[in-house]
Amino acid sequence: MNDAGLIIERRGAICLLTIDREPVRNALDAATARALDAAVTQAEGDPDIGAIVLTGAGHRAFCSGMDLKEAAVMGAGHGLIPDRGFGGLTERRRTKPLIAAVNGTAVAGGFEIILACDLAFAADHVLMGLSEVKRGLFAFAGGVQRLARQIPRGTALAMIMTGELLPARRLYELGVVTEVLPAAQLLDRALAVTTAMLGNSWDAINNGRRLYELAADMELNQALAMGKAWGMATLDSPDSRAGIAAYGGGRQAENSGP
Repeated sequence: MNDAGLIIERRGAICLLTIDREPVRNALDAATARALDAAVTQAEGDPDIGAIVLTGAGHRAFCSGMDLKEAAVMGAGHGLIPDRGFGGLTERRRTKPLIAAVNGTAVAGGFEIILACDLAFAADHVLMGLSEVKRGLFAFAGGVQRLARQIPRGTALAMIMTGELLPARRLYELGVVTEVLPAAQLLDRALAVTTAMLGNSWDAINNGRRLYELAADMELNQALAMGKAWGMATLDSPDSRAGIAAYGGGRQAENSGP
């Protein structure tokens, strides 16, 4: 554990980040939020890193949001990073996939971080939700906004207005969680899927992810036109040529990675 409560590891082309404040249910204080923001910025700028996996220490909590004890002394909002949101993640414009390995309860800002991730693997005992309303707050750092886009109105408003938590299995059914599995398998599975993903063209991964995000806010015809223009520009890329040639030759493609 370092002073900022964040463990940074390298697993091949993956940057593994572990929020390491288990005694306070992995809540983010100002120092840990800044450390997390800095670690993601560094990983984004490293050409040899293809994806980031984020998890929490222990099995009780992934992240319980803002450190309320610090907030009681210093005032609320110190985990918010200007222009990048809670923990430097909920408003960040990323260039690389971010995957959550949800090891324990994720509430408030912790759930907002999961909603901002591209994939979320969750242990089968996990509960998640937006508990801010119970503390006189609401989830303005992306929680309300992303639930409005991702799940049905009745369920979203119940989570927002009651603060009650939902089990991982229900969030899987709603499409928020990618996969639910036993806690003992969680991190290995998240890393294995991420490693397999990075066996594909990194440019193709990120172009597809970016087009998906843009298309969600566009009329279909506009999104199709953008996709065609963007896609046609990449058809002659080294990865595309190698992939097509490999298929024609009956062999596995060797993507360029970075």
